[in-house]
Amino acid sequence: MKDPNYYLNGLINNSESIVVEIYKEMFPKVLRFVVNNKGQSLDAEDIFQKALLQLAVRYKKERFTVHSSFEAYFFTVCKNLWRRELNKSKNKVTKYELGELKDDSTDIAMAVLEQKRWELYKECLELISDKCKQVLKLYFNKVSYADIVNKIGYNTETVARQSVFKCKNKLKQLVQADKRFVLLNKL
Repeated sequence: MKDPNYYLNGLINNSESIVVEIYKEMFPKVLRFVVNNKGQSLDAEDIFQKALLQLAVRYKKERFTVHSSFEAYFFTVCKNLWRRELNKSKNKVTKYELGELKDDSTDIAMAVLEQKRWELYKECLELISDKCKQVLKLYFNKVSYADIVNKIGYNTETVARQSVFKCKNKLKQLVQADKRFVLLNKL
């Protein structure tokens, strides 16, 4: 596994070989995700291009650190961008009034903002206890409280609910205590 900076530096230096490498290694996974989530191959190509552009622009502006593999990070960026596209298309279908069209730079800025919020959340998640991580992972994956009781070894569903509540509050406190939280929510 290569250092994420290898790919990021390649993007900002317009290295054709690195861009080709990113495509070969990561496009099939993005394509599968988009196609499995109401998209087509052209949509996947667009999302992939937007993600590359977003990362290059952001990394050029502010050198950030990727704490996971580049592939995992890039895939998360692509997933977030595709979810935004799905939400935009859903809004286009259900809203009949004429709205102001947004340009791509606004869209990229919003995607970067969402990515920064996601990164803050992930960093704070790493600060809570392993037990809380386990409880929240089950909860966010919509595992029933009865199953949480069995998997974690709690006595009752009430205890499981209390644990989920306490862990969510701990995570929320950590996120809100971070100085980036206010900045990311002003925008």
